[in-house]
Order: sequence, then structure tokens, then C-alpha cells
Amino acid sequence: MEKRILLEKRGNRPADIKELVLDNCRSTHIEGLTDEFVALESLSLINVGLTSLKGFPKLPSLKKLELSDNRISGGLNLLHVSPKITHLNLSGNKIKDLDALQPLKEFKNLKYLDLFNNEVTNVDNYREKVFSLIPSLRYLDGFDMDDCEVDDSEAEDDEVNGNEDGDGDVNEEDSEDVSDEEEDDNTEGLATVYKNNLEDDSDEEDYMGEEEEEEDDDYDIIEDEQEEEEDSSPARGKKRKHEDGGESGN
Repeated sequence: MEKRILLEKRGNRPADIKELVLDNCRSTHIEGLTDEFVALESLSLINVGLTSLKGFPKLPSLKKLELSDNRISGGLNLLHVSPKITHLNLSGNKIKDLDALQPLKEFKNLKYLDLFNNEVTNVDNYREKVFSLIPSLRYLDGFDMDDCEVDDSEAEDDEVNGNEDGDGDVNEEDSEDVSDEEEDDNTEGLATVYKNNLEDDSDEEDYMGEEEEEEDDDYDIIEDEQEEEEDSSPARGKKRKHEDGGESGN
């Protein structure tokens, strides 16, 4: 496992890593994973061969933990060093009874729990008892208390949503405030665009009016020049005729 961790780090500092996938690296317990991974939010240890969680480090930012297809039968209290866990997958392990799940009631942010293919699922009223044991739980083995299947998009939103209260629940008031602000911004934006369009139209009309006035002025100038030419043409003709007459008289 230590070699796999070194490989997955890819030269990055442990404190900068947010996701770590260690699937299929064979080990019976946690080794090489230290408290240095303070920013780690997602850890996957699928089909590793773990028989216990001994050596599980303090991961204060951890939210999603994949432990499916191992041989874990208990010791879930060792996960208390990661109180922000919202998703926990323990499917395909060796958990036999509800007593082994007792430590999970301390997880105030745990919303998604998967115990599929564990013996504990054969306990009478298994679902009701697990939901009662973990008050924060919303989905067990992919279904809620009303047997409605989990919405994948909702689960993804919960994983990436950073707008949470101290208890891990989404702050509805903040969400409403954001929506109102977005609506106000959109309204102001539309008003600005509309105002700009009106100003553009007004400027265009003024510009067109100026062009028409300039054309009228040009037209008046041309007419004045034509009138001057017409007035001056006969005089030139008479003068020329007079000059011609004078020459012939001579």
C-alpha cells in the first residue's frame, strides 16, 4: 500500500491531495496513509483485503470513503477521526449485526450508507433499525426510508456542494438568498440592455436626422449654383453677341 500511495501522489505534497484511489492494492490493514493528508476529501480502498481499520489516520476533511469488497467485521469507531464523512460504502464486507454499526450513530454528517452483501442485512427490520440508529442517514443501500431510489444527480450535488451548515446540511436560506440575488442581477441586466438599446436607437435617429439635414443643405447649395449659372448665362451671351456685332461693324 505504501508504494501505491507514493505512486498516486505523483510528486504532490500530501497536504495538497484531495482524492486518493488505492483500489486493489493488497493489504490487511492501513499502512502508509498518514495524518499529513489534511485536505483529502475522497478515499477509495476497494478490494484491498482489509480485515480491520487499524492504522486509519486522522483525515479531518474526508467526506467520501469507499471500503467495499474487503473483510471488515467491526472497528468502525476508528473512523471517528474523520467526522465529516457523508458517504460510506461498506458493501461486500463481514458485518454481521447491528452492534458493529453502533459507532456510526456518532457521525452527524453521514447521509449515504451502503451495507449491501453483508450479513447484517438479514436482520429483522434491518432498514428501520439502521435508520433509527443513524438519525442523519438519508439513504441506505441506495434507497431512502420510503424505498425511493437515490437520485444520482442529488448525490453528486451533495458531494461537490460546499454551501453547508455546521451539521453538514445545505443551508436553504442561503440558497434562497443566492437565487434572489441572481434574479435581481438578471433583472438589472435586462434593464441595462433595454436602456442601452433605447439610447442606441435615439443616437441612430439623431444621426439620421443630421444626415438628412446635411443632404438638404447640399441640395440647396446645388440649386443656388444652378440658379446663378442660369442668371449669368444670358449676360454672357449678350456680351458675346455685342462683341461679335462690334467686330463685324468694324
